[in-house]
Amino acid sequence: MSEIWLYKYEFSFSCSRAAPSAEFSVDRTRHLMSFLTMLGPSPDWNVGLSSEDLCTRECGWVQKVVQDLIPWDAGTDSGVTYESPNKPTTPQEKIRPLTSLDHPQSPFYDPEGGAITPVARVVVERIARKQIIHIYEPSVSQQCSGNDTPETCIYSNWSPWSACSSSTCEKGKRMRQRMLKAQLDLSVPCPHTQDFEPCMGPGCSDEDASTCMMSEWITWSPCSMSCGAGVRSRERYVKQFPDDGFACTHPTEETEPCTVNEDCSPSSCLVTEWGEWDACSATCGLGMKRRERMVKMPPSDGSICGAEVVEVEKCMMPECHTIPCLLSPWSDWSDCSVTCGKGTRTRQRMLKSPAELGECNEELEQMEKCMLPECPMDCVMSDWSEWSECSKSCGKGHLVRTRTITLEPQFGGDPCPEITQRKTCKIKKCNQGGISSDERKRRKEDRCKMKPWSAWTDCTKLCGGGIQERLMTAKRRFKNAQLTSCKDRKEIRACNVHPC
Repeated sequence: MSEIWLYKYEFSFSCSRAAPSAEFSVDRTRHLMSFLTMLGPSPDWNVGLSSEDLCTRECGWVQKVVQDLIPWDAGTDSGVTYESPNKPTTPQEKIRPLTSLDHPQSPFYDPEGGAITPVARVVVERIARKQIIHIYEPSVSQQCSGNDTPETCIYSNWSPWSACSSSTCEKGKRMRQRMLKAQLDLSVPCPHTQDFEPCMGPGCSDEDASTCMMSEWITWSPCSMSCGAGVRSRERYVKQFPDDGFACTHPTEETEPCTVNEDCSPSSCLVTEWGEWDACSATCGLGMKRRERMVKMPPSDGSICGAEVVEVEKCMMPECHTIPCLLSPWSDWSDCSVTCGKGTRTRQRMLKSPAELGECNEELEQMEKCMLPECPMDCVMSDWSEWSECSKSCGKGHLVRTRTITLEPQFGGDPCPEITQRKTCKIKKCNQGGISSDERKRRKEDRCKMKPWSAWTDCTKLCGGGIQERLMTAKRRFKNAQLTSCKDRKEIRACNVHPC
């Protein structure tokens, strides 16, 4: 014979009210407990225990272990927040505990380097002892437990074990079943829904095989009477049925007499029986329920009735099963929406779980800004000015017009064209006659006296091309002088033609 102890562990996250639990057995050769569970969503963070020894130094067994858990990094992904995109770590690193100084964007970051607040707690408690034979024949559920059930398969709880197929001491089998409620990914097969284990007929197994495992008694109910003699009750439930298939005969309810205000003094009041309990406030997990009763007869001395008329207590519904949003990985980022300058790019992921399992509020598309090299900008010019007057009053001269640079070329744009244009002009032929130059000069002076050329005016532009003028005006005109001979003269030239 070998001694085996049955333990139960309960695991809870600090941000969740649900506390899943499971039971497992240990013996003198298998007494170390390890488990690991990933935080989701997260890059590769997890919590767990490694080689927790349930044996004591005195060769006894630990009664209870309570351990707060901090997150660890598996070393396979370099994300720094819960919802960071996949970023594989190459090469992979050793598993290590996260610290409060890992990254400023981490949810655990503390600039002072303080300890990380635990994110989960595990409670391991010894609940029963069994005696079994040395022959070990694992059941299907023991062979497969916890290793081949993918997270995309959602099951109901196991049904109770059926009666043993053998009524004698010959070895038989008994069965239990569970229902596949949802298969979120059809490409991933879901394991068995039936489980078998060996058994023998009544009286053929160990004495402990016929033992029921019962829960602790629930607290006594209030007395049924608020004055005088009444009864109260309490309940318990079957935690595990006998291994040999027998029915459990232990009582699940018991009552006892109770007395309140034995003398039923004038300050006592009579109340009705309690009404039915209201429905539990939760549809799954832990909730609250209430019931009421009424005062049938107030105290005869006119005082206020002190009996409770409302009662509230906790209620436990079936375990909550949250259907996760099963999502594909993010796609690669799209090309930038522009070929130069500022634009945007997007990426998508797909919802893989069926729509009938409930609404998924996770985002399916993300957008971010992108920046490419600046777009080329060509030179921009103003319109041409009007042509100037001819620079000569007779013979060949020239006209000038200009324009300015409004915008210099940038980022490889087209360069600026010319900013000044000239063209020839001819008013009339100058009178060459057969007289001498001195005579022509004298005659000209007789007709008209001209002042010297004025100084050039300031340039009309500081840069980008402007113009300057100067004038020669008649000092004295004679009545017989031709108009063309005494006309005021003006010359124009370009200036400050360098770019701005």
